[in-house]
Amino acid sequence: MASRPPLPPFTRETAVEKVRLAEDAWNSRDPEKVALAYTVHSRWRNRSEFLNGREEIISFLTRKWTSELDYRLIKELWAFDGNRIAVRFAYEYHDASGNWFRAYGNENWEFEADGLMRTRHASINDVPIGEADRLYHWPIGRRPDDHPGLSDLKL
Repeated sequence: MASRPPLPPFTRETAVEKVRLAEDAWNSRDPEKVALAYTVHSRWRNRSEFLNGREEIISFLTRKWTSELDYRLIKELWAFDGNRIAVRFAYEYHDASGNWFRAYGNENWEFEADGLMRTRHASINDVPIGEADRLYHWPIGRRPDDHPGLSDLKL
C-alpha cells in the first residue's frame, strides 16, 4: 500500500501541511476520497457516533453531506507530537430548511507510520447563525489560500 505523506514523526511544518490536506479533502465533500486518508480499520468517535473502518466512514460522510448543505470547513493546527496531531476547526452549513449553523470542534488524530490516520476523536458543537453572520463565502471546494483562517477570523 502507498504511503500518505507527510509522514510521522511530524514537525510543525509537516503537521500544518497534514492539517491543510485534511481540510482540502473534507471540503471536497467526496466521502470515498476522504476515507482514503484513514486506515482500513480506522476507529472514530464523532460526537456520539463510534465508527470502525473505511466503509462506516464512507457511509457516515455520505449521510453528513446529504444533510449538511453548502458545507465549508477551516481546520487549524493546535498541537502535535510524534505521530499525533490535535486540531481545532469550524465549519458552516445549512439544513434543508435553509437554517444556517456554524459547528465548532476539536479533533485528536493518531497516525500509522505510512501517514494514514488510525484514530480520530472529534468533539463538536453546533451554533445556529443567521445567513448574514456567515464568514465562509468561497465557492464550494478548497478554501482559497488568501481566505482568512480561524485565528484571523477570531473563531
